[in-house]
Amino acid sequence: MSSSLSTPSRSTVRRITAVIPEPSDQIRHRQNRGSRGGRPVDFDAGDYKNRNVVERALNHFKNWRSLATRYDKHALVYRGGAVLAAILLWLA
Repeated sequence: MSSSLSTPSRSTVRRITAVIPEPSDQIRHRQNRGSRGGRPVDFDAGDYKNRNVVERALNHFKNWRSLATRYDKHALVYRGGAVLAAILLWLA
């Protein structure tokens, strides 16, 4: 979560769970505020552990310059490039 006050409230309305843990200084600050500090953010340790898998896959796609910079004007052409990159990544 970010340190912005509006971001957690918007994410809780949408029922989005946090993937990263709450920083320790924010935990202390929230606890010092007592009941006005709000609830602790939901944190899924399993999702946090698997987060690097998604990040590494996205980094492989960034090696494809046209995908990283979105050179294609049409979404269909961009999707075709993404599918091609995914197939080649899967075969490698």
